[in-house]
Amino acid sequence: MSTGNWPTVPVLPDAATDAVVASGLLPELAHAFGGPFHFLLPDAFAANVRAMRDTLAAAGVDGFVYYAKKANKAAVFVERAAAHGAGVDVASAAELREALGHGVRGEHLVVTGPAKDPVLLRLAVTHGALIAVDALGELDAVITTALAGPVRPARVLLRVLPPVQPHSRFGLTEDELAIALERCAEASDGLRMEGFGFHLSGYALQPRADLAARLAELCLKARVTGLAAGRVSIGGGLPVSYTDADSWHAFLRAQRPAHYHAGKTFESGDFYPYHSPVSGARALAALLETRPAGADGTLARTLTDAGVELLLEPGRALLDRAGATVFTVQGVKDRDGYQLLTVDGTSLSLSEQWFDSEYVPDPRLIPLQPDTPAGVFPASVGAATCLESDMLTWRKIAFPHRPRAGDLLLYPNTAGYQMDSNESPFHDLPLPPKVVIDRTDRPRPRWRLDRHFT
Repeated sequence: MSTGNWPTVPVLPDAATDAVVASGLLPELAHAFGGPFHFLLPDAFAANVRAMRDTLAAAGVDGFVYYAKKANKAAVFVERAAAHGAGVDVASAAELREALGHGVRGEHLVVTGPAKDPVLLRLAVTHGALIAVDALGELDAVITTALAGPVRPARVLLRVLPPVQPHSRFGLTEDELAIALERCAEASDGLRMEGFGFHLSGYALQPRADLAARLAELCLKARVTGLAAGRVSIGGGLPVSYTDADSWHAFLRAQRPAHYHAGKTFESGDFYPYHSPVSGARALAALLETRPAGADGTLARTLTDAGVELLLEPGRALLDRAGATVFTVQGVKDRDGYQLLTVDGTSLSLSEQWFDSEYVPDPRLIPLQPDTPAGVFPASVGAATCLESDMLTWRKIAFPHRPRAGDLLLYPNTAGYQMDSNESPFHDLPLPPKVVIDRTDRPRPRWRLDRHFT
């Protein structure tokens, strides 16, 4: 949709965030912290976990959900994962320790990432975590670690190089996979090979279904050799829909350099797909209903017929509507037909620019003065730094009120990857704290600081 000449990207309704805004809590938090902050909505995270598990059950698929911790460092999401029967996907020793410290059982951890360091492998084997092995040398290191230390065998998945992404830096080629299976069989006293996994970029369902079905077939073949091989991990890749279809496609058609500060240009492909026809648990349901190439039925049927458990490692999809980011407007400049706002933080706390892109959903202006003029007031948003390129929003946002110094800007639905991926205390500005808010059904929600250890 558009407001006058300014294309807008309104976020989908979010009752919990609306309740936080209506409570009047945000101005008090902005005053207390004296800078930008993130607020987290753990009840939304828990609802997303339940929806994923319910989807697996409805499809009759044996499955397990791991929360991809890299998507947000907050401890509260790890705590909620543990409380609701989900595991956690970690890729460093610090992440593994953090997950254990917040109540996740070792056997409910999956360790991913390339070229894992010895400390991480030792911790993973000791605590019975599932290790996604990415290379033959890594497999040898896991076997050596397992034979040298704990009584329990190491648990591994073999990560497969996707045929549709032959230049991916992740996974084992077919020749390497054959060697890995031989080594797993030879090391059966110290190692339990539980199945296969893959890392696939993008959000298309058919390639995921095809590859998952292929790995289910590999499980059947591996079992013949005496390996356990009963699990397939499809990684993450379940999209989130931030806005409605009409608004998103209208924005892509309309956007041009005049809509951005300094005539900045973006190609449509530069943006995350902020609308998806199916997202979250509905995307998982659609994946399970997809018929893999050459299969007699759906992916769900393929997995159940093979007796294979489906593992998934969503991050963004579990964090949908589970948090937002708040800045205070420090200054306002008039430009040729629009304003430039400066806020009390940096784009490093809103990480989409890490991908040379833009966080497209419209930020929400929260005026703090009752006499704020209404209308259409386009403005771009810059950071409190000395860098010309440090813009939170290059796009000229059509605000419904005239922004003033002291007003708040709320960036919606930022819990998934926006809060942590590019953080830095540039200019010695403190990192925005994370505030956990629950009981949004009350007139006055409760809040506390997140208990992240590291």
